[in-house]
Amino acid sequence: MSQPEVNAVKAAVPAAEGASAKLHAGFLKNNLREYGMLISLVAIMVLFQVLTDGTLLRPLNLTNLLLQNSYVVIMALGMLLVIVAGHIDLSVGSVCGFIGALAAVLMVEYEWHFVPTAIVSILAGAVIGAAQGWFVAFRKIPSFIVTLAGMLVFKGLTLALLAGQSVGPFPVEFQRLSSGFIPDPLGGDTLRTTSLIVGALAAAALVFFKLRGRARLAAHGMEQEPYAFFLVKNLFFAAIILFFSYLLSTYKGLPNVLIVMAVLIVVYDFVTNRTTVGRRIYALGGNEKAARLSGVKTQRLAFLTFVNMGALAALAGLVFAARLNTATPKAGLGFELDVIAACFIGGASASGGVGRVMGAVIGAFIMGVMNNGMSILGIGIDYQQVIKGLVLLAAVFIDVYNKNK
Repeated sequence: MSQPEVNAVKAAVPAAEGASAKLHAGFLKNNLREYGMLISLVAIMVLFQVLTDGTLLRPLNLTNLLLQNSYVVIMALGMLLVIVAGHIDLSVGSVCGFIGALAAVLMVEYEWHFVPTAIVSILAGAVIGAAQGWFVAFRKIPSFIVTLAGMLVFKGLTLALLAGQSVGPFPVEFQRLSSGFIPDPLGGDTLRTTSLIVGALAAAALVFFKLRGRARLAAHGMEQEPYAFFLVKNLFFAAIILFFSYLLSTYKGLPNVLIVMAVLIVVYDFVTNRTTVGRRIYALGGNEKAARLSGVKTQRLAFLTFVNMGALAALAGLVFAARLNTATPKAGLGFELDVIAACFIGGASASGGVGRVMGAVIGAFIMGVMNNGMSILGIGIDYQQVIKGLVLLAAVFIDVYNKNK
């Protein structure tokens, strides 16, 4: 190789390195909110783990953390689609409480089996969502007003249905929805082997499907995240799944409700990222007029997001009632605030068209870890509300600031 060629190669190396660094910096800047929320969750968990002298990540407390936030995560998946479509639903807490009351009356007073009770309850939630969605989508009444009215209506109906009294207890089979754990046929004594294997399989499946998805994008020449970010992010998630599976396996194993949440998260992540319906919901929230002119049936799509929200609120109501083993007139009080906050903290935009499923899940667990950690530290509910409000305001401020830039 001649001297000019050697000099050209030497000059090309730092240029390529500089281009690579610029690519990584640009990708990180464009996706700062997504990675920032994940880093924030890890930082908050580490902080409370230190402040609580290791109590936060003890298996018992970790199990309680999952059970306490399961209904928030379930409703956050539906709320995300409503927010992405450009709307809001303030009634989810009241619907959650009302469905819990309906299930209690059917099982306790009328002695229904828990399976038809669950089916009727979820259908009732879907009907409630359809009623509210009809006013929003087809009669163009602002969703804030419709769902605010719904919040008041279903608070009153819950009181009427329960006659102001708590109703319970529920059949043991129904309680297992929220308080049960997956069986351990492998017979672990100090370690629930089946739960650990399920966690390992979930971690392996995550890496496999992410690699396959990346290969599919590469085959079509589509832009994707730098390999270093892809590798670190997915290995981190796989390690987290393995770590938490191990911790839970040293107690009672994986809760049934965790399996329900995992299935819902996978389904909604697929719908939002891989289906025509998912893409159209984002188009609806981004620019409704343009979506309608492109042939999207925007009214029907908005209507269906509320139907979906009602069904998920009903499922959350069943999970919450099963956890308490009773239905109370005050069930669901304030849930809508935690659900909406989870979506906004997780990166959803108040103007619609923006938001990710994993962002909403991370936002829900940020709120959950903060609640749990502050309770362990003995911080009063008054200051907890103040801190949660400031975190929500900061998240929305950052979103607006980045959009204005």
